[in-house]
Amino acid sequence: MKQFFLTVAGVFVGLLLFVVGIPFLLIVMAAGAARPAPVPAHTVLQLDLRGGLSDQAPQNPFAAFGGGGDSVMSIIETLRRAEKDDKVKAVLVRLPEGGMAPAAADELRLAFKHFRETGKKPIYAHSQGLYPSGMVTSTYMLGAASSEFWMQPDSSFQAVGVSSESMFFKRFFDKYGVKAEYEQRYEYKNAVNPYLYSDYTPAHRESTLSWMGSVYRTAMASAAIDRKRDPAALTKTLEAGPYSAQEAQGNGLIDKVGQVSDIQAFALDKAGKGAKLVDFDDYAARSKPPTVKTGPAIAVIGAEGAIVTGADGGGSPFSGDSNVYSDNVAQAFKTAIDDKDVKAIVFRVSSPGGSDTASEQILSSVRAAKAAGKPVVVSMGTYAASGGYWISSQANSIVAQPSTLTGSIGVYGGKFAVGDALARFGVDTKPLHVGGSYSEAFGQGDGFTPDQRAKFSGWMDRIYAGFVARVAEGRHLPPERVREIAKGRVWTGEQAKQLGLVDELGGFYDAVDKAKALAKLKDDVRLKRMDGGKSPFEAFERFLGVSETSAKTLAAAAWVLGDPRSQAILDEMAKARLRAAPGGASVLADTPIR
Repeated sequence: MKQFFLTVAGVFVGLLLFVVGIPFLLIVMAAGAARPAPVPAHTVLQLDLRGGLSDQAPQNPFAAFGGGGDSVMSIIETLRRAEKDDKVKAVLVRLPEGGMAPAAADELRLAFKHFRETGKKPIYAHSQGLYPSGMVTSTYMLGAASSEFWMQPDSSFQAVGVSSESMFFKRFFDKYGVKAEYEQRYEYKNAVNPYLYSDYTPAHRESTLSWMGSVYRTAMASAAIDRKRDPAALTKTLEAGPYSAQEAQGNGLIDKVGQVSDIQAFALDKAGKGAKLVDFDDYAARSKPPTVKTGPAIAVIGAEGAIVTGADGGGSPFSGDSNVYSDNVAQAFKTAIDDKDVKAIVFRVSSPGGSDTASEQILSSVRAAKAAGKPVVVSMGTYAASGGYWISSQANSIVAQPSTLTGSIGVYGGKFAVGDALARFGVDTKPLHVGGSYSEAFGQGDGFTPDQRAKFSGWMDRIYAGFVARVAEGRHLPPERVREIAKGRVWTGEQAKQLGLVDELGGFYDAVDKAKALAKLKDDVRLKRMDGGKSPFEAFERFLGVSETSAKTLAAAAWVLGDPRSQAILDEMAKARLRAAPGGASVLADTPIR
């Protein structure tokens, strides 16, 4: 009887949402589809980077309702339009107070410089403080790429270097009887090191300091170029901090000191009489060009987040979180292959990896596109590591930012054995199995038996060997050379280019130019997105089509009504797939940069 009432309640709430919610959504969508307000004749765009950045705009059509920041891709595309718009006179950027993903800063720096050089327009940057959180020197580098870099009076300039901190659980596990049973291929595949050790291993320390040093040197070299300073002198001055904003100005690290209102007034005055501040996102919505549906095109396919099998269909339609679903990406490639107007493909990858089988499905789609005579150029974002490199490895060309984290050619897998820990609380785990003994290898009570360990180790070896072979084939390198530079080690884009793992250093539009060259296209070529996102109606229908159980219906309905407990249920359902890699194997890199 209780289940019956739950079902009735779930159906009632679902119907209520359709009767009340859908008309409301239609009104909102109709209002959004109305003709946008014109852009003022003298406009200063205000771009706020303090809300965080994803690499790519979410494919989810309702993600905007869930909050979150902009995407790197949407910003650089909008800047390309703004630099040609006579009404846009300048851009004012509000910088974050902490660090930002170095490769994202690299990409935005290129966009800022293109806007200034091609559009002959200024970009002003304002900071209310730079604090030692994350890769703050990359934030400083981006500010240095502006026409004028301002800071709020008496704010703190603490961009004196970069640091990283790891938490190790080995002694905690030993104390409470938890056994971390993991295999790594090989010593640099350190994503699970915090479970296995109480400190950095020599390889872990070496790899981390290596990529951090590369990122830091890139930021300092770029900032020195843009500030017209000697790199060594700039680095020495910066490392002697921290400073107040006034001291930073006196040391030539920034240009001016002033409140936000001061730089806004300054930018408006320079823009001309009657100039107006316009929010960057509002301008992006107002300035979208008409869609061109004919003529040669370059397809753009995106992949951001952890790589998983299947198609996007779980979780909340209001969430901006993203995964790379192998079925969706494969379908996007098929659509591009079948489209006679598409002459080449730019594959934008920002992923630390995930499932090896999902990665292989996507890589097979890359091969299919090449076989169909459509060159594939990978443009790497913040990460293109482990599985992210797997799906990139056989493209015709790979373009990475100097600070992209890539490589991590390796695999790890295993489990936690918690039988001893549970026994201390009176909980006993007793396995049963039918068939081969390996069927209980991933039981949570006991560790691997010697036979199970040997079989699992052999499986890890096969995945690793397959990964190495794919890289060797795609990069035209001897397998023994790939093994030397693999071992799970993360490289920056700059390091990877020296090793032959990427072809060029640059951003998204450099990848577009490369795709045009490979396809022998000239002049302007339209970019055609092949992300395969669902329409708002399809997403909403699928979200509410949860009749499998009344509990799921209630949880889905409650999401829209704002119940945080039900939101948590759906989020955990979506995330569970990432944690439950079949057999415990994963081609996933550590993600120290957020």
